[in-house]
Amino acid sequence: MKMTLNGAAISDTLEDGQVVSGVGGQYNFVAMAHELSDARSILMLKSTRCERGLESNILFSYGQVTIPRHLRDIVITEFGIADLRGKSDQDVIATLLNIADSRFQPALLDKAKRSGKLPKHYQIPAQHRNNTPGQLEELRRILKQKGSFPLFPYGTDLAEDEITLLQVLHRLKRSTSTKSGLLRTFVGALTCAGTRASARPYLKRLGLDDPRSWRERLAARFVVSELQKLQAGGD
Repeated sequence: MKMTLNGAAISDTLEDGQVVSGVGGQYNFVAMAHELSDARSILMLKSTRCERGLESNILFSYGQVTIPRHLRDIVITEFGIADLRGKSDQDVIATLLNIADSRFQPALLDKAKRSGKLPKHYQIPAQHRNNTPGQLEELRRILKQKGSFPLFPYGTDLAEDEITLLQVLHRLKRSTSTKSGLLRTFVGALTCAGTRASARPYLKRLGLDDPRSWRERLAARFVVSELQKLQAGGD
């Protein structure tokens, strides 16, 4: 769930003592990785969480620990890989800062300096100061254009039109999940260019190619509007 800058992992209990889950075998696997000569321990976590507002999952310190700092090894977030085994506290902190969300890096860096864990002059390398969702999305877009990240990496029995409809309906569900999003989607549906010939096979698949009520007509417009945005590559 969380990781401290000195390499300790929090996986079962919150700081106030609330137990989220059992430790399970995590500690045993991590300890075993340090006992076997050719083994490594890899722990993965998201850099942030937003259940009660945006928070960093990489913290300077925490009141509960599942994996102690002396068993630190490899840590992965969406922003990179930190190899911590055998490093000093200073190097561990500097390495973990490189894979933290950049919106929290300044405060974490300042805390580390004030605690004497990093030199006053230390700065996070420039290549690690743009750890943002926008940067990841841009990287995903570039790689997707090159053929990476197929929707079904292991294959699927779905036909092409079914895959397209799956994406359209998923986007509609996401865009109408809030009142403001529903309003934007509604306005977009009313102002879209209408039923294009290219959309008719998809509408027919949904039984909306010949709408008979205002609800069906509106649903058809919703589908056409979202289909147009999908085909244009928009959000």
